[in-house]
Formats: sequence, structure tokens, C-alpha cells
Amino acid sequence: MASSSSVPASPAQSKKPRDKIADWLRQTLLKKPKKMPISRESHPSDGSQTAPQDGLPSPSRSSPPSCSSHPSCSSPPSHSSHQSRSSGLSPTLQPTHMDPSSSSGRWSKDYDVCVCHSEEDLEAAQELVSYLESSKASLRCFLQLRDATPGGAIVSELCQALSSSHCRVLLITPGFLRDPWCKYQMLQALTEAPGAEGCTIPLLSGLTRAAYPPELRFMYYVDGRGQDGGFYQVKEAVVRYLETLS
Repeated sequence: MASSSSVPASPAQSKKPRDKIADWLRQTLLKKPKKMPISRESHPSDGSQTAPQDGLPSPSRSSPPSCSSHPSCSSPPSHSSHQSRSSGLSPTLQPTHMDPSSSSGRWSKDYDVCVCHSEEDLEAAQELVSYLESSKASLRCFLQLRDATPGGAIVSELCQALSSSHCRVLLITPGFLRDPWCKYQMLQALTEAPGAEGCTIPLLSGLTRAAYPPELRFMYYVDGRGQDGGFYQVKEAVVRYLETLS
């Protein structure tokens, strides 16, 4: 009976190794799906894998959001520079940061500044006008060779520009003192507003105080020997005068 009882026990014991092997295979098969995400990068065309890959590996998909959020991409530089130039050249455009109703006196004239200069200082006058027009105040400037009416008389155009401007900037240089026409501009500017303080702004450039015209000795001038050529002081003087008109 002992030998008969030991015979059926051997098949049950022989099944244990096979059960262990089967359990190991099942565990191995169950672990394989965890390694499947590695194959997602090698199969970008799989529909189930496109969702996690959007915005991560593809630079073409991630670049549009950054471009649309960047102001330099949404507006080309050439278009923005054209807008700034057009707002400066047109005297009828009103600056967006200023309320016309709060400074109605400013809009009673066509220009904020009339720049008087000699012909040889045209380049310096253009730089000054560009600085004033591109400032936050968006000052409206009259530059004779640019804004005078074609075919109009020179003297008439000058007188009209002076009377249509709140301020006059005299770009006083060695060339200005040598030019009789510039002296006429200076005297005409003083005649237009003899008692108004701050509307005539002399900008002394390339000269010492000893060369300062005696006709202007009763008013202060802007020294153009600074780093910006005195442009900032001229702009502040014009803005300060315009604030008194509101």
C-alpha cells in the first residue's frame, strides 16, 4: 500500500515546474506592453500615437504657436516702419496717445514745429524732424523742402508755415549765420510771436556762445554739443509749450 500511494504523487509534483514556467511566461507577456511606448517614436504615422507626439518632436508643429505669440512675427518690420513713417509725414494724423478734445488748442494749427535751417544743414534738419515725428508725442513738423507747396513763392510759403506752426526751431550753425535767407527766417519767426515765451527754440550747433546771434540774446538756447545733438531738449520744449495750449 505504501508503494501504491507514492505512485500517484509523482504526476502532481511533475506539474509544478510546468505551472511555474507557465506563470513566468504569463508575467513576461504581461510586461511586454509596458515597453511598447518605445516604438511610438519610430511609428509617427500610427493614429493612436499622434496625440502624444503633437507639439513634442515635430518643430513644424510647435513653431506656429511661438510665432503667432511673438509681435515681431505677427507684424512684419517693413509694415510697422511704414506706419511710423506715414504717421510722421502726414500732418493731419492725430497721435493715438493724445486726446484731441483735451488739447484742442494744439489742433488749431496745422503744425507743431517749423524747422528753420540753412541749405547746407538739410541733413541735420531731417534728422531732427525724424526724431521729433517718431517720438511718443508724434510732433507734426514742417520742413520747407519737403512740405512746401510746389510752385508756391518761397517767402509766402515760409510765412504761411510760421503762422501755421505753434513752435519754431532755429537750427543755428555756421552755415545758418552765413546765409542771409536764414537771418530772414529768424527775424520772421521772431515777428510772428514777439511776446510768446517758449515758442521760438534756438538750437546752437557747432558754435560757441560768443557766436550766438544778438537778436536772440534775450532767450535761452539749446546746446547741441550733447550726445543727441540737443534733440531731446528741443522735443521737451515743444511738448511743454503744447501743454500750455490745452
